Amino acid sequence: MFRAFFLTIALIVPAFAAAAEEIRLYVFDCGSLRFDDVAAFGLTNDETEVREMFVPCYLVEHPNGRLFWDAGLPVAIVGQGDVPLQPGTTMRYDRSVFDQLDDIGVSLETIDYAAFSHMHFDHAGAANAFVGSTILMQKPEYVAAFEMADANPVFDPTLYGELADAEFILLEGDHDVFGDGSVRIIAAYGHTPGHQVLYVDLANTGRIVLSGDLYHFRFSRKDRRVPSFNTDASATLTAMDKVERLLEETGATLWIEHDKALADTLTKAPRFYD
Repeated sequence: MFRAFFLTIALIVPAFAAAAEEIRLYVFDCGSLRFDDVAAFGLTNDETEVREMFVPCYLVEHPNGRLFWDAGLPVAIVGQGDVPLQPGTTMRYDRSVFDQLDDIGVSLETIDYAAFSHMHFDHAGAANAFVGSTILMQKPEYVAAFEMADANPVFDPTLYGELADAEFILLEGDHDVFGDGSVRIIAAYGHTPGHQVLYVDLANTGRIVLSGDLYHFRFSRKDRRVPSFNTDASATLTAMDKVERLLEETGATLWIEHDKALADTLTKAPRFYD
């Protein structure tokens, strides 16, 4: 009996190890934003020289499925050069994420799950394309985006409205996407009502947390600065504490998604992290 038990364990453990080694994280360039003034982000123009933000999209490939995370700037601006957003702010998006997915042989129909850190326009720009995927969204974010969009002015329902016909899994806290702890959505409310971040455990690269907009700048993290347009400053600070504890407990590295200096060092698709 005991011999059979240990034989079973011996078979299971290598299977989990093999699965971990097969997890891949792809990073896509889904545009950039440039600001003349960064005061809205809770800091002064003298406190950072950074004026340009990277806008990423990501794909996680797991033995049990694919998860697309964050959908970049609106795909309608692709190839148009510098596009004014508002006085003092421009956006640019040179090559569509759809073309970048084609580069790695991934079609939208094969993406099982899509999740967005939140539904601001620079994270939901290609959201409508994922109507065939199961959407993993915090319930407060769903209410804000689909029932109270007028009260959330940085939301643009034209970018994600078609998802109303998609299958949703509405979350009310943290969520283990594939059931083995390797890919976890972490509730981090405050920037928007249902903001979330993503934890990914990679065999060779190690553990990574994708920040969403928990922080926009390195200085924001260092001094715990909260943008003026966050929906709940107190909840944001609580979320910062929660995520910092997660980083400490797991030894994970935080990738501030909008950090262009970091992005310039990252390996982009079609290459990947594993």
